[in-house]
Amino acid sequence: MKLGTERLILRHWEESNAENLYEYAKDPDVGPIAGWPAHQSIEESLDVIKNVFNTKEAYAICLKTDNKAIGAIELKLNGHTDMTNRDDECELGYWLGKPFWGQGIMPEAAKEMIRHAFEDIGMTKIWVGYYEGNTKSKRVQEKTGFRYQWKSENVDVPLMHEKRTGYVSSLTKDQWQWDRMYEAAEAVRNERRISEYVTCGEVSAAILSGTDRIYTGVCIDTCCTLGICAERNAIFNMITNGEHEIKKVIAILPDGSNGAPCGACRELMVQLMPEKYKDIEIMMDYKQERIMTLGELTPEWWI
Repeated sequence: MKLGTERLILRHWEESNAENLYEYAKDPDVGPIAGWPAHQSIEESLDVIKNVFNTKEAYAICLKTDNKAIGAIELKLNGHTDMTNRDDECELGYWLGKPFWGQGIMPEAAKEMIRHAFEDIGMTKIWVGYYEGNTKSKRVQEKTGFRYQWKSENVDVPLMHEKRTGYVSSLTKDQWQWDRMYEAAEAVRNERRISEYVTCGEVSAAILSGTDRIYTGVCIDTCCTLGICAERNAIFNMITNGEHEIKKVIAILPDGSNGAPCGACRELMVQLMPEKYKDIEIMMDYKQERIMTLGELTPEWWI
């Protein structure tokens, strides 16, 4: 299987990649901080490809320009990780050759693997960890949305024959969806004046549809009643594209906070989904991850 991003190809390892693997895995700044010793020979790198990088979700990170392996990334499924014993959860592991540090390559690869885990292979939660001192790994996890869970002292690092302090974080599919919605809404929020009568963009919104597609909209304000809220604009965008079912809604207000939809927006959602509207999730506070359902906000419908 092959995955891709703007700059990268993520593909399964081949034995012919042993020389490329050794080129970067022999660097003492790469492996030891991640918990494994630097490779001592091409033969050792070949053995790792045959016996470690041979799992279903282990990928070589390659630049599209030459398709040469410059790092590794893997979703460690149940049976290959000690972070979970569930089939719908996994652990993310990764490393990158030193010449490619500081270019945003690892966050780019990790974001694609996270998408793959949630959208393609049915994961509901991803775990990840790093050892104390590995600030680059920590930063990757922060950039890709992982939430810190706990710190452990005296963690065994068997390949290095030592103990370290470890930090564990996780990301659920639900959190990942909200993150993507927030980013999409923030990307279109742009307050501006269209004419002396019309302004727009002060508030933006994103809708997650029944097919997990994200639709966005901004508020449009006029000097009479022709304006529209950002939420309804996003909903009409969704309907224009052939969908009508809503799972989640987030709106970003002028001060950057979040809030409940107005009465007109709630009424539209209820009329669109009269049997299921109570299940629609509304993000009330993105930073605090406070969510309410439309049923809690609108417990009784006038019809």
